[in-house]
Parts: sequence; C-alpha cells; structure tokens
Amino acid sequence: MSLFISAQLPEDDKDNNSSGISFHQRSWEEALARAKKENKPVFLDISASWCAPCKLLKANTFTDQKVAEFYNSNFVNAAFDGEKGEGILLAEKFKISAYPTLLFINSDEQVIMRVEGYRTPEQFIELGVKIKENLNKSLSHK
Repeated sequence: MSLFISAQLPEDDKDNNSSGISFHQRSWEEALARAKKENKPVFLDISASWCAPCKLLKANTFTDQKVAEFYNSNFVNAAFDGEKGEGILLAEKFKISAYPTLLFINSDEQVIMRVEGYRTPEQFIELGVKIKENLNKSLSHK
C-alpha cells in the first residue's frame, strides 16, 4: 500500500506532460522562481471552464506537437482558471477582463505581452517567436 501512495506523490518540479505543452503544476510563486532559475519567461494562460475559445486552445493548440516543443523549450508554462483558487487572485492582479487571456511575463513579474482569444498552433508559435525576439533585442541593448 505504501508503494501505491508514494507513486502518487508529485515530484518537486514535475509538470503534466501528456502530449502537449507541459504546464507547471505548482503555485504561481513557484512558477516565477522556476522561470528565474531557468532564465526563461513565463507563458501564463488564464482561462475559465465555460469558455469555448479556452477549450479550443486546450484541445487544438496546446496539444500540437510543434507548439509543445517550442513552448516547453523556451518558456515556463503555467495555466490557471481565473474563477477558481489562485487563478482568481491572478485574474485580479493582471486585470483579466476576457478569457482566454495569454500573458507572457518575465521572472520579475512584468508583463511582456498580453493577448486575448484563440490562436491556431501556427499563430501561437509565431507569437512565442515574437516574444523571444523582443526579449533578445532588449537584452542586447542593456
């Protein structure tokens, strides 16, 4: 019995890693700490369970293999329901007025970019590439 219980306990930095984007499964603060440690920006998806475009993102875009490879390599990915638990606080903090809201945030919790609504896998990769290019430009000007 103890073997079964210990097998169910999450590892410290374990993400859900089915086929698709690996979303950080811990608190927002831990996602920020991980981003700082890995020197990556955070991709934050704030959605709602009733939201049709949110469901499409989860079914079509976040499960796309190319999207997963790009986002898992370049971002710490986090997702919260804006109407439940810690997601409520994040929705207030980032002044969310529509679902889904996709935020790109640096490890100092500054919003780099925010977009709302559904994106196809191709559009979502283009968005991520744009974020990375903008970050690289800003780092080269320091």
